[in-house]
Amino acid sequence: MPRMRAKPASHSASLGLSQAEESLRILVGTEGDSFPLMEINAGEMMEDREKVFFGVRADSRIFDLYRTLLMEPEGPAARVQPARPAPIPATTRIRIVNFVLNSKTAAGDTLEDLVKDGVFETRFALHKGEDDLKKKWAQWRNMVNKQPIDDIRDYFGEKVALYFAWLGWYTYMLVPAAVAGLVIFLSGFSLFNASQISKEICEADDILLCPRGDHGRKYQRLSDTCVFAKLTHLFDNEGTVLFAIFMALWATVFLEIWKRQRARVVLHWDLYGWDEDQEEMALELINCPDYKLRPHQHSYLRSTAILTLCLLMICLMIGMAHVLVVYRVLAAALFNSALLFQEEQVTTAVVVTGALVHYVAILIMTKVNKRVALKLCDFEKPRTFSERESKFTVKFFTLQFFAHFSSLVYIAFILGRINGHPGKSVRLAGLWRLEECHLSGCMMDLFLQMAIIMGLKQTLSNCMEYLGPWLAHKCRLIRVKLGHASEDPELRDWRRNYLLNPVNTFSLFDEFMEMMIQYGFTTIFVAAFPLAPLLALFSNLVEIRLDAIKMVRLQRRLVPRKAKDIGTWLQVLETIGVLAVIANGMVIAFTSEFIPRMVYKYHYGPCRKGADPAVDCLTGYINHSLSVFHTKDFQDPIRIEGSENVTECRYRDYRNAQDYNLSEQFWVLLAIRLVFLILFEHVALCIKLIAAWFVPDVPQSVKNKVLEDKYRTLREKICSSRKSTDV
Repeated sequence: MPRMRAKPASHSASLGLSQAEESLRILVGTEGDSFPLMEINAGEMMEDREKVFFGVRADSRIFDLYRTLLMEPEGPAARVQPARPAPIPATTRIRIVNFVLNSKTAAGDTLEDLVKDGVFETRFALHKGEDDLKKKWAQWRNMVNKQPIDDIRDYFGEKVALYFAWLGWYTYMLVPAAVAGLVIFLSGFSLFNASQISKEICEADDILLCPRGDHGRKYQRLSDTCVFAKLTHLFDNEGTVLFAIFMALWATVFLEIWKRQRARVVLHWDLYGWDEDQEEMALELINCPDYKLRPHQHSYLRSTAILTLCLLMICLMIGMAHVLVVYRVLAAALFNSALLFQEEQVTTAVVVTGALVHYVAILIMTKVNKRVALKLCDFEKPRTFSERESKFTVKFFTLQFFAHFSSLVYIAFILGRINGHPGKSVRLAGLWRLEECHLSGCMMDLFLQMAIIMGLKQTLSNCMEYLGPWLAHKCRLIRVKLGHASEDPELRDWRRNYLLNPVNTFSLFDEFMEMMIQYGFTTIFVAAFPLAPLLALFSNLVEIRLDAIKMVRLQRRLVPRKAKDIGTWLQVLETIGVLAVIANGMVIAFTSEFIPRMVYKYHYGPCRKGADPAVDCLTGYINHSLSVFHTKDFQDPIRIEGSENVTECRYRDYRNAQDYNLSEQFWVLLAIRLVFLILFEHVALCIKLIAAWFVPDVPQSVKNKVLEDKYRTLREKICSSRKSTDV
């Protein structure tokens, strides 16, 4: 498979040629090598006015050796040699040549060293034979069509094909989750005007809420929050618990069935027994017969240092969440003093702008986290590239998880709970009051934060992911059209590949990471945002074709990599599934109004002694859930507008009206919340374990096929042994 090298031809043609010949000798190796690494045909060097291109093709003996080492691992007596061996796939050729070019030569140089020295500009594999993929796959009109996974594997290799197979299955499984979330959300509309709690809030013209924060200088009627109360009921209703349990079951079934799908695909590709370590050792031996095996090593001192640095980075991520808290507090004071918003709009404006700031912080910290994770991996000194990739995945995802979700954790479980009470508020630096939850509850804050961040990631990220490479490619083409156009069709093809956007080691990794974060948003805190699966479904339908168009039309060809699973990402998905159970249980227990409503309904409300058809069991809940504050206890009541005619106001908490200490109802609720959390998590985790046991990872048909192959191999060995004994 040809490879191209591009070098600026700013020097004279003869100088460029002499540098190229010296470089080719480095790549070919010395005459004493056991295996010639490269053979260069004279016709595979071309030049135009700007660049000199070199085509590199591997010697056929390299592939014969590769076939001997890996394609028949059972030994020469295992099976009969075919009269005409099957041709080596193009993906294997590219992979082997790329491995050789990445290795050090006898002179101690690598291709990267030559690039740094200015001998070469870049290297890339040719796009050849991609027309079928362009027609069947890399088009927007094929958005709902089945993906040609086998064709993707034949062109890009197993690693890319497994990514798209997983992404396609994930998108398919999002359909029931999206439908269930939409049903839960729409069921709130059926109770939009029928909810007893919404009725009481909308009719509470005589209940005044205490001023909230420093921006609230007047009392507000509870009935003014009528619209927000109805909107909150769309996603904070009795169906939320069932939906959270359903999503825990869905995450388990999704992963278990994916394992079965993977087993079928890998068996179909004849990679079920493939070993990655054996593959890498074979490539090392092909490149250098004197290769010395690098044993596994472990250093407790190095691991302790890496763990310490990771914890410091996690603390930095948590610190970023605190910076956002400070921003929201200061933004509330600024918006109020600058009169940019009306007083009742300040909280909403702070939530929205806070989510935007959080999104920008995520973009910045993503670049920082990647560099830190790479440095930690280099310090850890992994043995092989696959081991390095696995360790990098764990570190980078951990840092990214805290960067994306630390702010949501604050909103879900801390916001509005450490503020004190009217008349005695907790202040930041003794000056600014900490922000409160939305008037309709903290679930509205969490819903808005999730909707804004997830919406921005799905829209802006996808737009930038496509428009960036598209514009860069168009600019390159425009510059070439203004310059000299080559008449040689082969040179034009090489130049066309050169003008595509470059790819690197992280090209596929970044796609996986994007999907893992999206999966986290789809499952973690989904109880507060039941529309997350629906947004993810629409986003993935676009993402599949967007990635296909990028890889086939806008980017240089990815170097194929062999794989039989998605690697460490599977453990990441399983970890997210467990975290989702814990997070959703805590959201229902501590953030939503589900537990207080149920406790009031059966312990404090009119139905505590038995249901009465004429009375709604939640009648009086609003009055019960709001504490009383006497306005005379305000430190500066004169500043509050209308305070001369108000003797008491209400606020969301469970405190005594006399001393403002936490009331008995608060402790009862706290105990029930903890009991519910423990029960919910145990039930959900038990359901996950039962589902994982009930659905085998590997289908019986795959197990039987592998068993038959082993049996046939043993029979062939026995027959071969008997024949040799008879002779």
